[in-house]
Amino acid sequence: MPENRQLHFNLFLMGVGHHEAAWRHPRTDPAQAADITHFQRLAQAAEAASFDSVFLADGVEARSDGGWGPISHFEPLTLLTALAVATERIGLIGTVSTGFTEPYNLARQFASLDHISGGRAGWNIVTSAGDRAAQNFGRDANQAHAVRYQRAEEYLRVATALWDSWEDGALLLDRTDGAFADPDRVHEIHHTGEHFRVRGPLNIPRSPQGHPLLVQAGSSTSGKAFAARWAEAVFTAQQTLAEGQAFYADLKRQAAGHGRDVRILPGVVPVLGSTESEARTLDRELDELINPSRAVSVLSGVLGIDLTDHPLDRPLPPLPPVTAINGAKSRFELIRDLAERDRLTLRQLVGRLGGGRGHQVVVGTPEQVADHIETWFTHGAADGFNIMPPILPDGLTDFVDHVLPILRRRGLFRTDYAGRTLREHYGLPRPASQFAAA
Repeated sequence: MPENRQLHFNLFLMGVGHHEAAWRHPRTDPAQAADITHFQRLAQAAEAASFDSVFLADGVEARSDGGWGPISHFEPLTLLTALAVATERIGLIGTVSTGFTEPYNLARQFASLDHISGGRAGWNIVTSAGDRAAQNFGRDANQAHAVRYQRAEEYLRVATALWDSWEDGALLLDRTDGAFADPDRVHEIHHTGEHFRVRGPLNIPRSPQGHPLLVQAGSSTSGKAFAARWAEAVFTAQQTLAEGQAFYADLKRQAAGHGRDVRILPGVVPVLGSTESEARTLDRELDELINPSRAVSVLSGVLGIDLTDHPLDRPLPPLPPVTAINGAKSRFELIRDLAERDRLTLRQLVGRLGGGRGHQVVVGTPEQVADHIETWFTHGAADGFNIMPPILPDGLTDFVDHVLPILRRRGLFRTDYAGRTLREHYGLPRPASQFAAA
């Protein structure tokens, strides 16, 4: 690896914190999850610290039991547009599902965000796993796992063709000759496939980045194959350094087979204190606020088995094979492996998942958190990290004020931005229009 590599940091915005019980802790105000200025202040703080980007997860369903507690009330692209006008440099990544949207509308929305932000838009591509989401769109159940990825593949072919349908320089705005655009540089795409029929062209000129940065988070076999073909950054979840190294090497190899590179950013929840004891106190306080029945209900849905009456202080019962899971297969495998490797009881498991939903939870001093980040970065397991503060805004403030200075002293993280677009932050090229190449 190059000796001058620099960490990439993405701030994962999640209401008032990533811990399931963050909204119940006295250091947070749950009402802020409905306050746009809360998110604008967080994005501005991350930008002042030279984070590459902020990121919003999303789902198109509400859990019947309240799920993991209150998160953002806002639809991602709407919120990111509000963040775009409150910031100047930081990237803006939003989640939109290929399962319940149409590629023309999505391509137009992300091109608009890229124009509005001056080239800072990113799309986190998800296929949506649950039946509850499907039931909001006229279906009784979600499509099979393989079908969801087949639809996503076609979706990406359509979306990228639409972003390319206006070549660079197609917009003339020649008032003397009355030429608004060069018709030879604006193309109908004439796509006809199994899932979509789209004529094109897009009704907005090519955006500053050409395409938004493409991000993906699946770690199943299908998810990794899809990421290798399309993604430019991957948000992932591994629990051990060995697992992280294996994922990193495999995905880099697959992407190279397509002539591509990808930035890999595992999620990490930094639970910080001035001493290790102080950090563990915060971690314990948050875990003690978890509602066990709600957490068990959510876990039952992920694992495909009803755990409602299972004793909290016993290990998990036998689980179904991963082939029987039509939801998030990689998350199922992560939780299963975590429970088996660490021999966790159900109570211990929901406690571990409450902190980061399967992502790494690092509890300790700023020096210990910095050591963890450096180890993964320098030992072939990460290009950077998806930072998931357990409480917000304090968790971000603690990370910026106490962890980043250590990493900067070690020469691992920049002090300012080198470019203006999200692609430039991640060191990734601007794609040429496929029509111009032809």
